[in-house]
Amino acid sequence: MTTSTVATEWIDLNVDDQTTMRAWVARPEGPPPTRGLLLFQEAFGVNAHIRDLAERFAATGFLVIAPELFHRSAPAFEGRYDEFPTAMAELQKITVAGLDADVRAAFGWLERAGTAGNTAAVGYCFGGRVSFVANSALPLKAAVSYYGGNIPPLLGRAPHLSGPMLFFWGGLDHHISEEQRQAVVKGVGDADKTFVNVVFSNADHGFFCDARATYHPDAAAQGWALTHAFLDTYCPR
Repeated sequence: MTTSTVATEWIDLNVDDQTTMRAWVARPEGPPPTRGLLLFQEAFGVNAHIRDLAERFAATGFLVIAPELFHRSAPAFEGRYDEFPTAMAELQKITVAGLDADVRAAFGWLERAGTAGNTAAVGYCFGGRVSFVANSALPLKAAVSYYGGNIPPLLGRAPHLSGPMLFFWGGLDHHISEEQRQAVVKGVGDADKTFVNVVFSNADHGFFCDARATYHPDAAAQGWALTHAFLDTYCPR
């Protein structure tokens, strides 16, 4: 599919554990982009919302790839936002080793496409956790995590973070406690890594997604602006 400024397509990637992973790619028209973006899905798959985000980021000059992280158990999975148990069943099948392999495959594709040395990551919900994983596994310039749950068990990887991290949280989020947020801040700080920590006190989990009941337009707009300021600082055009 092509809009006036962005071309999109599905591609297949070979992962080094001998699996094949589909990914959604969005690229700006015109000169080849010099910066790449790994875009990581929520628990609901590379759905219409994530594909739309890929186009939005591409329109700002990124070559974007959004890999399907449930490809081993549920290829082409797209869950409904009101059916969280279905998404949770797929989440429980995810392994960190599998994520490491997946992010390497997506990153390798970006590098071969011409964004070598200038790639960042952004992830939402489950993808916020994956963004942390990717930043500790790959030479990223920066990484953004929107309300990424279950990061504390991964804090042993904090000393390996390559680029600065930007964390977004909702103060009303009952899925991610204040204790979890503080553990992440302490773990990254103790590792002497650069980070920015933003809590929207009146926003809930999923506040950025306009397809969810918890969408918060003001927090989403501010998050979008802060995300671009952060990426433009560390992953310049």
